[in-house]
Amino acid sequence: MAFKRTLLALGAALIAGGLWMAAPQRAMAADTAAASATQDLPAIPDMSIGNPDAKVHVIEYLSFTCPHCEEFHATVWPKIKKNYIDNGKIRFTIREVYFDKYGLWAGMMAQCGGAMRYFGIVDMLYNKQREWAGTSDPNQAVANLRKIGLAAGISSADLDKCMTDGKMAQAMVAKFQKDTAADHIEGTPSFVIDGTTHQNMGYEEFAKILDAELAKSK
Repeated sequence: MAFKRTLLALGAALIAGGLWMAAPQRAMAADTAAASATQDLPAIPDMSIGNPDAKVHVIEYLSFTCPHCEEFHATVWPKIKKNYIDNGKIRFTIREVYFDKYGLWAGMMAQCGGAMRYFGIVDMLYNKQREWAGTSDPNQAVANLRKIGLAAGISSADLDKCMTDGKMAQAMVAKFQKDTAADHIEGTPSFVIDGTTHQNMGYEEFAKILDAELAKSK
């Protein structure tokens, strides 16, 4: 799923009482973001898994509403996790990209779970993508996202707080702008492997690149 940062606009979407409302849209051009507008926003940490001391670092740029990302996480991700992450060979970081309010809401819910729950929630979001992202009713999308959050162990009160946090939404969008501009990301899923950006790929090609990077680090 490709995007143009200089044209994309996304409101800071807020959810309250099972209803939704969108704040006035803000242009998300990375080269026009003013530091003064984001200086009081909360910090949004990268979400990472694997060996923090690994020589090879992979950053995935994903959108929760992207069907290509869903396919990657259904077919390629489990093999990468088993063969490279769980055994400590690489460090893997996820950075979120937002094409629409549904994707932003999903990110707000996922971030609410904290680092310990985050990767499990990512799996749940993709496993049920058609349920929450496939509806044209924003209220139904919110309800389905809340179900995922509750199933992941987030309390209803915490979900209410997280998913109505306007400053958090603004901070997440600002981080998305900054990160995608810095890494020249044009679509999702994209991968930055030890500083080099790669487009979506199958497991065999991914493993070949990882093995080559691991060989360099020996």
